[in-house]
Amino acid sequence: MRGIKFYSQLLYLFFLLLLASLPVKSDEYNSYIDEHEWNFYSGMFDFSDDGKKASVIGIQHQNESLTRESFLGTLSPVSGIMITADNAGYIYTGIQAQYNLGKLNVIPSFTPGLYSEGNGKDLGHIIEFKSEVQLSFDIFENSELGFSYNHISNASLGDKNPGANSYMFNFLKKF
Repeated sequence: MRGIKFYSQLLYLFFLLLLASLPVKSDEYNSYIDEHEWNFYSGMFDFSDDGKKASVIGIQHQNESLTRESFLGTLSPVSGIMITADNAGYIYTGIQAQYNLGKLNVIPSFTPGLYSEGNGKDLGHIIEFKSEVQLSFDIFENSELGFSYNHISNASLGDKNPGANSYMFNFLKKF
């Protein structure tokens, strides 16, 4: 029962973050309609640990109206949530960079978040950090297909820090 309450709180926090990133309705409202990118993904959580690997699904949101150009590339905030088949969950928010190489997009990101092990792997702490790199290809005007690899670690905040390596297949769509 504790796990259900935790996931309800995670979903509530995610939707609050999502609502905070939506533009306020104004004269500029129509210019923001196509500036939200959703990343739907599925893959294998902690594929390098035979005892604790599990399938994973997730969703990530990027508000492109908050994108900024910098000396590091095109930067934007991202927020998301993922859940494994073992009921482990991770809710996160952070920053990503985007580099366009023709139809190929290289997207590294760093997203701190909150982790609940459920019946899955104990990562050692509730606060975890996800470093990820995603490669995606433009397939249509507002859609991309991609592959991503990430590592989640608590940076030795806990007594143990086993980390988790995951890969996902991504479908990105701008709405």
